[in-house]
Amino acid sequence: MHFIDLTGKRFGRLVVISRTESPRKTETRWECQCDCGKIISTDGSRLKRGITKSCGCLANELTSLRSKKHGMFGTRLYRIWFNMKQRCANAKHVAYKNYGGRGIKVCDEWQDFEPFYKWAIANGYNDNLTIDRIDNNKGYSPDNCKWVSDKEQGQNKRNNRLICINGETHTIAEWFRLSGIKESTLRWRIKEGVPVEKLLKQIEGEVE
Repeated sequence: MHFIDLTGKRFGRLVVISRTESPRKTETRWECQCDCGKIISTDGSRLKRGITKSCGCLANELTSLRSKKHGMFGTRLYRIWFNMKQRCANAKHVAYKNYGGRGIKVCDEWQDFEPFYKWAIANGYNDNLTIDRIDNNKGYSPDNCKWVSDKEQGQNKRNNRLICINGETHTIAEWFRLSGIKESTLRWRIKEGVPVEKLLKQIEGEVE
């Protein structure tokens, strides 16, 4: 491989001073001086690929600027926004398969925290509520989200099917509370194809 001397070249905030020893012979390391005055040693490949651009001061400044911009880092609402984006876009996230993996996305407007924050406050956010999608087959957006209690959140899960009986629509869990029939019995009847009009009736020969 042809050796390229990086001495005197600039990479972001770094100017290469000289070549330095590397613990691994396959890599070439360079001593660099940052614009802030600090001297560091880094791999030539990281410089040329744009991975290392400063001694670390650049990342710290960007974080500081973002923090000053809205002052919400570390708050519960910021974590809700961050985790919402992670489970929709980060394939390594534990919940990705149930969100991004099945096409659930965060709308363009909410890619930045500030618009999400303004929507949250305007729509009744408080620390006892969680974000919920009105239609579980659609993504996160102002027209498909609301703030709900943990109980309401649980009732809106994909596997909590809505059943309409005599003009009333409830989840299986709600019908269980209203009728007194065991939830497991209702689920079994639905699975077996029992007609809707008989779901809440005592069926002869059936043991609850």
